Amino acid sequence: YCLDSGLSWEPRSRAVEQVHLRCTEGSLEWMYPARALRVVLEPNLSSARHTTVCIKPASDFQGASIYVERAGQLHLVVSEAEGAQPHHVSCFSAHTPQRVALFLQASPQRDISRRTASFQYELLSNQITNCSFFLAMCRPCDNVELLLAICSSDFVVKGSIRNVSHDSENHMSQVDVSVQKVYRQKNRIFQQDEASGEWRGPIRTLLQCKVKKGGGVFLFTGNEHFGEAWLGCAPRFKDFLFIYGAARERGANPCEFQLD
Repeated sequence: YCLDSGLSWEPRSRAVEQVHLRCTEGSLEWMYPARALRVVLEPNLSSARHTTVCIKPASDFQGASIYVERAGQLHLVVSEAEGAQPHHVSCFSAHTPQRVALFLQASPQRDISRRTASFQYELLSNQITNCSFFLAMCRPCDNVELLLAICSSDFVVKGSIRNVSHDSENHMSQVDVSVQKVYRQKNRIFQQDEASGEWRGPIRTLLQCKVKKGGGVFLFTGNEHFGEAWLGCAPRFKDFLFIYGAARERGANPCEFQLD
C-alpha cells in the first residue's frame, strides 16, 4: 500500500514525483493530485510469467487519468470518467514484466478541494488471465483442469447454491454459496454467520456465463482478484470424487487433496 499527496510538492516545481512499488499486487492512494505521478512496478520476485497488469480504480477515483508507458509513449488505460464506474477493471500486457511504468496525470482544477486518485493493481500470469474473469471461458473444466484447479486455486469450498443474482450494468453475476466445508481460501471471503452459524460467501462470474441456481452439492474453485472470489471450476461434488479417485488410483493426481 502506498500513500502520496500532491500538497507536499513545491508549488513551482515541474518535477514528476516517482514511486516504486515492489509487490505483485497492491494499492496506491494519491490525495489532492497535482501535476503528475510516475508509478514504477518492480516486483522483487518478478519473473517472465507475470505478463499482464490489471488495474481497478476505487469507486471514488477522481482527479487524474492513468497511462502506461510503452516505448516512450503514453497510452491511456483509465480515464477519470471510467474511474467512477464500479467494478471497472482494465488489463494490459506488460512488455517488460520486471518493470512496468504507469503515469498518472492530474486533471486541471481551480481549487484544492479534496480529490483522491486511488487504485488497486495486480500482476498476473498467462495462466491466470486465461480464466473466466478475463476471457469469459464459460465452459465446464475438463478432468485435467479440475485436478489442477484443486491444487492451485485461491479457494476450494464444498457447498450448495443459495441464490444467484445478476448485474447487467456491470456484466457480472454473483453466486451466493452455502458452505459445508472450506478446504482452502486465501482470504476470509467465506465466513461464518454469527446469527445462524452457517458458513457463507459470494462468488462472482461474468454475466455471459449464464449461471443459474441448481440443486445439489458442488466443489467451487477459483481465484481471488481485488479482494473478490471469481469462479473457476465448479463440478458436482460426487463427480469430483469419481474423477479424483480414478486419477489417484492411476497415480495421475497432481497433488494430494484432503477429502472429508
